[in-house]
Formats: sequence, C-alpha cells, structure tokens
Amino acid sequence: MKNDSLTRYAEINEKNKREIVLLRGSGCKWRRCAFCDYHLDFSPDENSNYVLNQEVLKNVTGKYKRLEVINSGSFVDLDKMTFQLIIDTCIQKKIEKIHFECHWMHRDAIANLRNTFDSYGIHANIKIGVETFNAPFRENVLHKGINETSPAKIAALFDEVCLLFGLAGQTETSMQYDIETGLANFNRVCINIMVENTTKIKPNPAVIETFIHKIYPLYQDNERVDILLENTDFGVG
Repeated sequence: MKNDSLTRYAEINEKNKREIVLLRGSGCKWRRCAFCDYHLDFSPDENSNYVLNQEVLKNVTGKYKRLEVINSGSFVDLDKMTFQLIIDTCIQKKIEKIHFECHWMHRDAIANLRNTFDSYGIHANIKIGVETFNAPFRENVLHKGINETSPAKIAALFDEVCLLFGLAGQTETSMQYDIETGLANFNRVCINIMVENTTKIKPNPAVIETFIHKIYPLYQDNERVDILLENTDFGVG
C-alpha cells in the first residue's frame, strides 16, 4: 500500500540529537506483530520507492552529523538504489553516525551493513524492536518472532532497543524491569507508547497513566533513554 501522506522527515533536537527520515521499501517481511499496522507503508515498485526516498533524503542537512533511517520493516527492505543514495547523502552531508532498524529474522545481514558503512568512516547503529523482555508475553501476545529469550544474546547483535508500553497486562514493575534490562544490555533504549491503530491491540489508559506518573520521572533526564510520549507518523517501534 502506498502512503504518501506521512511525515517523512523530522529532527530530534533534545536528547540524542539527530535527523530522522521515514523511507519506503518493499515492506516488513514478518508482518505478524499483533500491535503493528506500520507495515502497510510499502510498495513493490522499487522505482517508485526510490523516487519518493530521493525527495525525502534531500531534506537531510547533516546539522547533527547523525541520521536515523527507518522504514516499515528492516533496512534489508530498502532497494539498492535507495541504499546507495543513503551512502551518498551521508558522505555529502558529513554524517558520522547512522541508525537503522532491523527485525531479528534479518540479523545475519547486520555484519555486512556495518562493514559497508565502516568502509566510509561512518558508524552504523542497529536498533531492534523487542517491545518487552517478557518473552512469553512478547511471543504469545505480541507475536514478535524473536526466538531468543536472553537479553544479552539479543544485544550481542544490536546496539539499541525499542520498548513498547501502554499495553494491558503491563505494570510499573514490568515496565521498569524492561527499561533496566535494556540499559544493562544495550547502548540506548527507546520507549514508545502504544497508540490507537487498526489492530486489535489497543492502548490501555491506566497503564499509560502509570508510566507517565511513575516511570517517566525516573528516566526523563537519562541521556541513554529516548521517550516518545506522543503519536507520530513514524510508527510504534
């Protein structure tokens, strides 16, 4: 499904300052996460995707020397022309660090990505959407498709982790456990709050209130924790 009405460029100018672009690829290959309809932003037409991505990447200025590239799946879902354009943009704008997202199923592609950017003197950071370290909940309810229960083993391949809060069944204790586990194993933690979408998984207002009043104050000033409280067009993680 082509969705050209999304906000595809933004700046994060508080903690972890960076430019961020939402590109379009062939789409998430997992597409089973119970909470996510983010995968609907895709097109099988590589040329069409490249034309759109070309326009989005023109916005990059390099002002923070850091760029985050996201799409409705993993970096492997971007076409080769777009990938070369990302590299060219990083070189032209003197980007020093770049961030990509990757599903667990594509973990074997990470080493080659790192090597590619290393060859240009650009450090690649890879983020995984774990959502929670409660493996039974993650797999039986959220259907994330991560067949590894050890946070340390997951973190051995990834630099950053996304967590998803605001779901029925989550508690103050479970959310704090997820954050602390993320901080103990990853360089950075990104917290997303569940928002209403087309899936059957809905935000739980009571859990969100617990997060805002009990958890948020503990981590709002932590430089290693990004907290996205508001809905954006960049998806839920």
